[in-house]
Order: sequence, then structure tokens, then C-alpha cells
Amino acid sequence: MTISVGQSVKAHYNSGIYIGKVVEDRGERYLVEVLAVHKHPQQGDLHHPLESEGVLFHQRRALAFREKMNVPKNAVHSYEEEIPDFQESLRKAVDKLKEKLLKIENADFRNRALKEIGDLEKSYFK
Repeated sequence: MTISVGQSVKAHYNSGIYIGKVVEDRGERYLVEVLAVHKHPQQGDLHHPLESEGVLFHQRRALAFREKMNVPKNAVHSYEEEIPDFQESLRKAVDKLKEKLLKIENADFRNRALKEIGDLEKSYFK
């Protein structure tokens, strides 16, 4: 399926998934403007999932409203639904991530990731 400039898309970027519009075709990639968050980025070390000791534990922010991302074309898919409100979508994505984290058995990782997402919430929802 061909994606065109101006089209609504869902795009996987780093460990998050965003809804936005294509603003430029850059050959192997699309430049996509973020309009909503579908899945919040994972916290921690992506190369050592669910580990908190002896790894570089990253706090990963969601991309901001209207921020641009340069996404490989194979990670961009057409999005036909109504684009949700950015703040509401971010809230849902954060809540969904927290629910997922609460089910993790590794208490050290779970607590560290929940702390990081809690810190992010303070800046997202002032």
C-alpha cells in the first residue's frame, strides 16, 4: 500500500507507537508529525528487558504533540480512524503501560519503571 504526503498513519518509532500525518517522503523514510500516542515507549534497557541491575536504565518520554519523527517506511501504516486528542491519547497510553508494569513479577524492575513513568506523568500532566 502506498502512503502519501498528508495521509494519516500509525508509526512505530523507537519503542512507542504514534498516530500522525506524513509531512514528507524522504525516500527510504517518511517524516511524520505526531498527533497522538498509541503506545507509550518502554522504560528501562531495551537490550535487557525486565532487568534493572547492571544495565543502563532509560527513562523514555513519549514524543510531543506536533514533534516530527523520521520513520522507516516499513514501520508506517495507514490509519483510517479519527485521530484522538493528544493529551487524552497520552493519558491512555501511560495508564496502559502502568497496568502492564503492575503485572511484572520482577519487583526491582517493576518499581523502577513505575517510578520513571510517575516522574514523566508529573511533567506530562502539570
